[in-house]
Amino acid sequence: MADTRRELILARIASNLSSISGATVYRSRVEPLARGEVPAVIVEPVNDQPIDTNFYDKLDWTMRVRITTLVRAAIPDDDSDTYTQQVHQKLMADQTVNGYALDLTPDRTDFSLYEADMPLGIISQDFLVRYRTSRTSLTSA
Repeated sequence: MADTRRELILARIASNLSSISGATVYRSRVEPLARGEVPAVIVEPVNDQPIDTNFYDKLDWTMRVRITTLVRAAIPDDDSDTYTQQVHQKLMADQTVNGYALDLTPDRTDFSLYEADMPLGIISQDFLVRYRTSRTSLTSA
């Protein structure tokens, strides 16, 4: 069975981010990260909504993709800046996600800081990906 456009987009985003220096990139990781696995970057879908278009046989979609960066440092939001900048640059360099998307746009960044023996920062960057599929198949445009 062929991958859906959604899956092709998510896989390409993870691939584009895999060259981030100093961090490991994970796709939809659900298990906790061990201390030695940080810094880490996690790629995951948040939601995906079809938008009714005037095209008889097409649907446009807007998918929210969250890129979460986890760092442990004395000032985690400052240390995470290196990784969030790389995320932004790498995603903006391929805004059509290898031709699978119509557009990719930054949406928001959220910061969560936690006290621990070494402070933990979890910085989430949301991106909106617009793409198109057939009304009858999620695998074709």
